[in-house]
Amino acid sequence: MIGNRITHRTADGVRIPGTWRHAFICNGGTYFLTDLFIYADGLVDCWELVTLDEFEEKLRREWVATSLPEGGRASAHQLASWTFGEPHVWVTPEVLLAEIRDTIDRLNRRPDSTGRCLAAVDAFLADRTEENRAVARAAYLAIPHTQRRYALGDMDRKDGPLRVLVAGPGGDDVHRPDERVTQERYDEAVAYFEERNRWIAEAPSRVPADGAAQSFAPAVKLYHSYPQRPVDDPGKRGLRNDYPAPITVDGVTHASVGHAYWALSVADPETRAAVAAAETGTRARALAAGAPRRDGWEQARTAVMARLLRAKYEQHPDLAAVLLATADSTVLYDDADSGFWGDNGGRGRNWTGRLLELVRSELQARNAGIH
Repeated sequence: MIGNRITHRTADGVRIPGTWRHAFICNGGTYFLTDLFIYADGLVDCWELVTLDEFEEKLRREWVATSLPEGGRASAHQLASWTFGEPHVWVTPEVLLAEIRDTIDRLNRRPDSTGRCLAAVDAFLADRTEENRAVARAAYLAIPHTQRRYALGDMDRKDGPLRVLVAGPGGDDVHRPDERVTQERYDEAVAYFEERNRWIAEAPSRVPADGAAQSFAPAVKLYHSYPQRPVDDPGKRGLRNDYPAPITVDGVTHASVGHAYWALSVADPETRAAVAAAETGTRARALAAGAPRRDGWEQARTAVMARLLRAKYEQHPDLAAVLLATADSTVLYDDADSGFWGDNGGRGRNWTGRLLELVRSELQARNAGIH
């Protein structure tokens, strides 16, 4: 179960969603309690990042341990150590691997073994042949046994109606192999699913009223660069803050957003003028870095940058068109000198990218006549 255990790793600037679960790793004869990190691209981190096939091999070699010996030494790093006494485990290597495969399916929003089973049950209820029942039963048995009780999301009945339905009248209940399913139990199970399907069909729509939560366009990455002069068709390079697109703010014209930002950051008026007149954005940054900041700058800088970006795209319609062409893409902005403004391979806060998305939305609203 993923629950609230949500994490990610970054690969080439792209966030790969993931989750984690506890596990024991046997190293040097000691069983270390640790976490397995499972990612949507099928990689698993068990003290190293491995493919599913490599992870299965680690299970076979008992590097990832699913059996714990009586008297075995155990450790939780820098927390505690102990010796196993009457250990009992819930999963086998096969079950653990199946659970991880299900987790990867859920991270990718694909039907997992439970989803596939319920789809097979729906097919059986629509056409109640023994062949369809056999498919549904096989799909039920493919759910890891540790997860079957949660298949219906019913904490009172657990998976009872599901077991009875796939067994059929006279069939054997998986949990009670010595008992045969009576016609009465079977009819109750069918009624349960018919009522369940009615409830699902009548449930209110969960589609967000104001649109999707995720962007439909691929992410846009604005790589760090040092533009020196304007060009006829800058493309996405024109979205860089150091791109030479002059903006006028409070009656003062600056060669770029970068020039304006660094000029406004310094306290001394003479230094501010020198920063504004710097030959390049890199030089403007260097001059500002050696000067005292204005009081409260760190708390105000995000608002200042938002104002400067609005000025840039209001005063340069050609660059506004480039920004609008990114549709609803996530904008990842690289900034080799700042983990605050840059995404920097997932290690930064990406505030420039976020503000570009905000200004883009404001431009879209204006074009649509939305105020």
